Amino acid sequence: MNDFDKYNLWGIDLGGTKIEGIVLKSFQEPKSLLRLRVPTEAHLGYEHILHQVKILVDQMEAKVGFRPEIIGVGTPGVYIPHQGQMKNCNATVVNGRDLKKDLEKILRMPLVLANDANCFALAETKLGVVADKYPDAEVVFGIILGTGVGGGLVVNGKVIQGKHGIGGEWGHNYLYPGEGKICYCGKQGCNEQILSGPALEAYYTQKSGNQISLQKIYENHLKGTDPIASRTIERLLTGFAKALSVVVNIVDPDVIVMGGGVSNIDSLYTETYGILKEMIFNHEFETPLVKAQLGDSAGVFGAALLANLPNSIKIMHPA
Repeated sequence: MNDFDKYNLWGIDLGGTKIEGIVLKSFQEPKSLLRLRVPTEAHLGYEHILHQVKILVDQMEAKVGFRPEIIGVGTPGVYIPHQGQMKNCNATVVNGRDLKKDLEKILRMPLVLANDANCFALAETKLGVVADKYPDAEVVFGIILGTGVGGGLVVNGKVIQGKHGIGGEWGHNYLYPGEGKICYCGKQGCNEQILSGPALEAYYTQKSGNQISLQKIYENHLKGTDPIASRTIERLLTGFAKALSVVVNIVDPDVIVMGGGVSNIDSLYTETYGILKEMIFNHEFETPLVKAQLGDSAGVFGAALLANLPNSIKIMHPA
């Protein structure tokens, strides 16, 4: 039996090194029917990235036998709808360009864009750890802690993008102004430049003169033999709690789900509670902090879920 039909959901995850495409059977039965990848090759420029997306979609069409009515695209930055521009993409050649318009032109179909962290949050809400363990959650905040730092917000099953396309974008709030490197977002001391893996490793190197991985830093901290390692992990835990307290005070999530390499530090799930409850407008912090289940698949699954047409209209045209 051929599962390919007009109810399939198509998604594209535009990453820094690869572009991945997926076809899901349906929103109600989101099993993967097809997955393909092509290299991004961002160093070859913006037009080349567009061409690579077209190659991927053409390959998907050849496998499936038709083109969809709409396609969801997860991006490494945010799209500002009323300006028609991408912003804060680590693939900097995309910044300032109207990615939505340009992709729709080259693909000859409408599409819905969302930040990769929003796709992550949506996928974990609908298909991952939230769906499995907290199916009644109404407000989900998704956090990516890795080589970069990002956030996505899902309310009642829908991504909140906002007027400027930056809804849930937590990674570039100021945390410790003036510290760390100047980020590509233009700030010095944003969450990404304090809490990301490379930022924590750089902090350790600056204080110790040694260059080791974050995993080794954490192992040294647990052994209690390296005071600079412990200082680095304490910086992570305190900074993470401080940054997260802002989100908790504003949207008070039912669940906070975390992904990315830094999220593998177990102390984030145990020690954060005691620190955070001293920072929020409440005497206790009881929101579950949980690890993501979908791994690298979350971005492309989330992009495909965006293409659920009845739920995509508000995302395509935020107020």
